[in-house]
Amino acid sequence: SPGLWAVVAAVRDIAEVVVVAPDREQSGVGTAITLSHPIRATEVPPQTDGVRAYAVEGTPADCTIVALESLIGAPVDLVISGINQGANMGNDVFISGTMGAALQGFFRGIPAIAVSVASLKDVHFAAAARTVRLLAQGVADGRLTPPLLLNVNLPNVPLEKIKGVSMTHLGRRTYMDVIKEGDDGRRKYYWITREKPGWVLERGLDVWVIRRRRISITPLHTDLTSNTISKEIRGLTREIRHAFLPQ
Repeated sequence: SPGLWAVVAAVRDIAEVVVVAPDREQSGVGTAITLSHPIRATEVPPQTDGVRAYAVEGTPADCTIVALESLIGAPVDLVISGINQGANMGNDVFISGTMGAALQGFFRGIPAIAVSVASLKDVHFAAAARTVRLLAQGVADGRLTPPLLLNVNLPNVPLEKIKGVSMTHLGRRTYMDVIKEGDDGRRKYYWITREKPGWVLERGLDVWVIRRRRISITPLHTDLTSNTISKEIRGLTREIRHAFLPQ
């Protein structure tokens, strides 16, 4: 992936870089890890001299786990996932393989950055690479410390056309995935397809910022606990408790 090697070029002079990446397209696999069969990793010639590189027969999350637990063999200061071609904003972070790889670093107490550019073709990587370099430098000099999980998205424009940077919240999609039904002559099948996304456009959300040619940096955490219905849940827990206690 050209985005991956753009990151390598951006940070290799401030860090020792090891590339561990899937050997094939892994869009939409989210946080999936492989438990049903062994994972194979093959060392491959790097596109940048002086960098070890491995192709892994597994998911992005598998790559991070294998890298941290086996391949690298030394403490790691930062996990960078990307640069992904295609945005990972709003609800989509929950199915993002890019985020899945970053999460495995975060789970282990290592600062992690997932970075994406909002386009699938003719992608401009320069601004994203420079952004990652600056964030990596912040980790290196101690200004950014664990716990750290950042979801970074950039508009697909040349570096000189970036209008700024904002810290954002995750946006919200206004559509669900759709099903196309078919029959291959043996049995009926269902194909999940993604329509053109519709987004809630509110100031401060990642999508709103990207539409204005600004860089979106969203700090994330894995605590998904909701406080919005806590009163109702407390009431039900009392009923459940009484149902289990002896009368």
